[in-house]
Amino acid sequence: MELVSCSHSSISCHRKPSLSLRFLDTNCFNSRPHRASLPRRSKSFTCESLISTHNLIVADEDFGTRTSPEKLGEITKLKIPGLPDGSDGNNGSEISSSFWDYKPKLSVHYEQSGIENTHAPAVLFLPGFGVGTFHFEKQLKDLGCDYRVWALDFLGQGMSLPGEDPAPSSQGELGVWGFGEESEPWASELVYSVDLWRDQVQHFIEQVIGEPVYIVGNSLGGFVALYIAACCPHLVKGVTLLNATPFWGFLPNAERSPQLSKMFPWSGTFPLPASVRKLTEIVWQKISDPRSIEQILKQVYADHSTDVNKVFSRIIETTQHPAAAASFASIMFAPTGLLSFHEALSR
Repeated sequence: MELVSCSHSSISCHRKPSLSLRFLDTNCFNSRPHRASLPRRSKSFTCESLISTHNLIVADEDFGTRTSPEKLGEITKLKIPGLPDGSDGNNGSEISSSFWDYKPKLSVHYEQSGIENTHAPAVLFLPGFGVGTFHFEKQLKDLGCDYRVWALDFLGQGMSLPGEDPAPSSQGELGVWGFGEESEPWASELVYSVDLWRDQVQHFIEQVIGEPVYIVGNSLGGFVALYIAACCPHLVKGVTLLNATPFWGFLPNAERSPQLSKMFPWSGTFPLPASVRKLTEIVWQKISDPRSIEQILKQVYADHSTDVNKVFSRIIETTQHPAAAASFASIMFAPTGLLSFHEALSR
């Protein structure tokens, strides 16, 4: 398995001869995430060095320094070769949207492109927390020209939120799910944990894609990508980590720490306790505020000319789902995984 890791402060790549990268120091960015173009199958790259800096563009060596911004010091538009510019609807590969019935009442939303490339490698994109497949629209359009590409929404996020109330309220509250007195049978053991997402990705690869894949994971998706690679190496050909989060969850895992976990009687299951509901309402009101979301998006895009209206609207749409607040609380109080990030990395 090959591993490529990209972050704010460093980039490293573990490669075999057929895949490597070239790094160009532009000396014109601050410590915000950079974006990378991936090679087409016909290209050959050389990984010239491992550089510890955040002033980088990762680029196709055929383009050389032409990937640098038009004006150094006054960046108005960052050109990244290979990515569709979105100026019309005909650029790149067509993207289709589908749902996969994973478990009773739990459907997984995913998008795919390049399915006609029957003999091409399979690539799976895993999103960060709070976003979804829409975050990879350009990658699906571009890479779908040469590869078979999938992206999915984690359960409890994006368009993979439940279609029914996991814990209905006897008071018949409208617009808010998951805070009732008793969970539905299908949700009796439901908790939106990293272990659930690991299992989700495993079964998605087995049942939907049907063969080993290259996984690209951003933030939370990077953690899950590494986790599934450690647990199911036969399903993963390689992993690319994009600002992967090095931990997920705060409460102890019942299998790893059975005695310690008993000190926490609730760990993200449904229904949510009344005390958690009060806390969730306060926090959720803040983080789902469109103004807060707008500020966060401004911080994570180095290229401020990027049109984030579509990303913004999709995030807002998700926050308005009746299951969104309770799902957020379940995620925040879910236990850690069976493996830590560093344990998964060492396998």
